[in-house]
Amino acid sequence: MNLSNIKENLKSDLLSGFVVFLVALPLCLGIALASGAPLVAGLIAGIVGGLVIGPISKSQLSVSGPAAGLTAICLAGINSLGSYELFLLAVLLGGGIQVLLAFVRAGSIAYYFPSNVIKGMLTGIGIIIILKQLPYMLGYRTDAGSATASSSSFDLFDYIHPGAALIGLISLAILFAWDKYKPVKMLPGALLAVVSAVLINQVFILTGAGSMVAGSGFLVNLPTFDNFSSLTSQLSFPDFGGITNKEVWILALTLGIVASLESLLTIEATDRLDPNKRVTPTNRELLAQGMGNITSGLIGGLPLTTVIVRSSANINAGAKSKMSTIVHGFLLLIGALFFARYLNHIPLAALAAILVATGYKLSHPVVIKKMFDKSKYQWLPFVVTVAAVVLTDLLTGVMIGMAFSVLAILIGNIKHAYFFKADEYKSGKLITLVLAEEVSFLNKAAIRLTLSKVPKGSRVVIDASHSTYIDHDVLEIIREFQHDTAPTQGISLILKGFKEEYEIKNNDHVYIGEIPEPLRKLEAKKEFITQRETLNLLT
Repeated sequence: MNLSNIKENLKSDLLSGFVVFLVALPLCLGIALASGAPLVAGLIAGIVGGLVIGPISKSQLSVSGPAAGLTAICLAGINSLGSYELFLLAVLLGGGIQVLLAFVRAGSIAYYFPSNVIKGMLTGIGIIIILKQLPYMLGYRTDAGSATASSSSFDLFDYIHPGAALIGLISLAILFAWDKYKPVKMLPGALLAVVSAVLINQVFILTGAGSMVAGSGFLVNLPTFDNFSSLTSQLSFPDFGGITNKEVWILALTLGIVASLESLLTIEATDRLDPNKRVTPTNRELLAQGMGNITSGLIGGLPLTTVIVRSSANINAGAKSKMSTIVHGFLLLIGALFFARYLNHIPLAALAAILVATGYKLSHPVVIKKMFDKSKYQWLPFVVTVAAVVLTDLLTGVMIGMAFSVLAILIGNIKHAYFFKADEYKSGKLITLVLAEEVSFLNKAAIRLTLSKVPKGSRVVIDASHSTYIDHDVLEIIREFQHDTAPTQGISLILKGFKEEYEIKNNDHVYIGEIPEPLRKLEAKKEFITQRETLNLLT
């Protein structure tokens, strides 16, 4: 970092770093809660995101930390491995995989995932977060691993704590109201919700409303530290004895791939929000994320990604450089060292409300509606991805959605290899096939069938003017139609727009008789119909 730039931007970066700290603090604790990990693990990850990833990354405005998108993987991973220390080993190995991806220059991997699958992934994550956090928001005391959708739906009301439920609902109302009206832009709604929750619970205590007081089982329970050595004594470390455990490696691969994908997508979004339009080197970002996850796994923290909520808060607060990210990490460290006893007054219901609000934003009805406004080849993969993520796990869900999206693209490509128009006129029938931008071998059967159905004595135009690629097999079919079928069937054929390398000679200037009016108007009208309708016409 340039020293003169640091001095020039210091005031803005200090202020924005403080704002991001206020946003990150409750999220670090809430995500640790949702992941079934010790609450201090969320703080450790936030600290590493600021103090380790911040200096290594070349992104000026992004902020890294524990991500809501990984909660489902973390929760399932901790439960399946049966040991938090084995989970930490998977986090460390996942970071190593990210470093390897950086060295093989896989930074462009995110560009190969279609947007409908990514949106489906985020929507599915949002639904999972809501299902997992509703019990906590309503004061349902349970271990994170048993907070399932069924328990939320059927057993919840038997175990609701009225005071915690009231705090959770008020916190949620504050978050939605603050997002809608934003009376003070610099004050994050999450901080207001947490402070309000603490004050409400203190009122319950002072007024002697015993049944309404959220006691120790419903409050944050961080260990308190008198100094840095007492903090380090509370750290957890990976169990390297599980290095040959197949499940550890599967989880590490999952974390490495999903964290990389989420980080790269967030970096792209953050760069678009940057007022100075700076572009982050994606391979360097993978390296920074990998080093951060290695560090976090070594000292007991959760896995990290670049986080859009914190990054956008950083930009909105006026950040100028990566110094704001480093400042936010330093403030998290100071908070963990000296203010843990005050953080222990925060009701878990308030943190759960923050995550429910986050889940709602990820699975917002407007996003879903916009997807359904698109073609079925867009919204079907989206729906499949959402369902697969909710019913399986994040990586499996994304892979299923990706496979379905590819299938939808192939089907759409087959059905739209070309446009077809047939017009009756006094001299006979004119049939025009306008080939699509890309015509692959998948279109071979449909084009062959259509040309075989052309009636005798027709006038046919095959227009390749808009095509950038035509498969060799398709070109063979057209040549066969040109030299064999058309002459024997009395078909007048016009070929236009074919590139020289296709070895098909254009003859658009040769036509028996006067060029009919429908052909002259064809380009202006653009009244094309689908291949299925084409086959119906020709049959």
